[in-house]
Amino acid sequence: MIIPPIVWTIVFAVFCAVIAIQVFYYLYFFARLAVFKKPLRETTTEHPLSVVICARDEADNLTKNLPGVLVQDYKTTHEIVLVNDNSTDEGRYIIEEFQKSFKNINHIHLTQEAKMISGKKFPLSMGIRSAKHEILLLTDADCTPASEFWMQEMQGAYSDNVEIVLGYGAYHKRPGLLNKLIRFETFHTAIQYLSYALAGKPYMGVGRNLSYKKDVFLRNKGFSSINQIPSGDDDLFINQVANAHNTAIVIDPETHTLSEPKKTWGDWMTQKYRHYTTANYYKPLHKFLLGLYSLSLFLIYPLLALSIVFFNWWIALAVYGVRLIIQAVVFYKSMKKLNEADLWPWFLFFDIWMFFYYIFTLPAIWKAPRKNWA
Repeated sequence: MIIPPIVWTIVFAVFCAVIAIQVFYYLYFFARLAVFKKPLRETTTEHPLSVVICARDEADNLTKNLPGVLVQDYKTTHEIVLVNDNSTDEGRYIIEEFQKSFKNINHIHLTQEAKMISGKKFPLSMGIRSAKHEILLLTDADCTPASEFWMQEMQGAYSDNVEIVLGYGAYHKRPGLLNKLIRFETFHTAIQYLSYALAGKPYMGVGRNLSYKKDVFLRNKGFSSINQIPSGDDDLFINQVANAHNTAIVIDPETHTLSEPKKTWGDWMTQKYRHYTTANYYKPLHKFLLGLYSLSLFLIYPLLALSIVFFNWWIALAVYGVRLIIQAVVFYKSMKKLNEADLWPWFLFFDIWMFFYYIFTLPAIWKAPRKNWA
């Protein structure tokens, strides 16, 4: 069967349209993060602060990571709300030992499971409602602040209108390809949600490094509208309550949190499946923007290959090169800001890899999410 030349002309036209869509996202959204500068403030105020951490059977993580939270350089009144959710390990006793030296630990020991509420929304709700202060700073038991100025800098982003502050939850740099893939995917997610926030369209945050006011939580009746969904205590909640006027970002490397990445492909994919099941519940505009970007990214390389082979190789590569140059510049500047600059020499490999990544994570669309929150 001979395929008419017009078909390959159409394929090339679609390829050009896909590249145009990608260029739009890089110049309109992602470039905002690349050129972002911390707002200058004439005066700074340290607000009373409640750090909320939920843990279930995480004695080892508490031992390793909690000191980084407890020794923050923060002179103003603050507390550490630790919600020990039905743990069967020695986590309770580790927290009690820390309490002997740090009197600002508020230990909440839960011994009963919440009925009809999936994930960690119930323990997190208990921690938030028990918090003494208006500004909340959320992280996980398997995270540690990158510096002693984490609390100071995250709360410093609040102003009269700001009610939500989005931070960056990074992963430790370890040897191996899997570590680089995990860190790139984390960066790739971050460049989207941070840039969208800068564009006035915030759609998510990550619970590893997230802050909002207690009034926002209470005013929106907590997680009541998403209690039936196992995940979403961070991204879905922010998707509902964030807007162009009440959201700020903080990206200085000293404000990051650091977590240990998964060590096996299977564990990482399980984690990703759980995260992506919440995307179906985003607002329609966010789903459209995210879906269009993902679809255009997925189509680039198949259409490039077809255009090279069946249309005109040098014209196809020239069109692709426009997007590649813009991508290289935006990624370089953004990776430097998020302390991921060592990933930049690999960016073309990661870009090609995303085609396969979307295939691997496609089952998340129909896969039933897990009921646990760990």
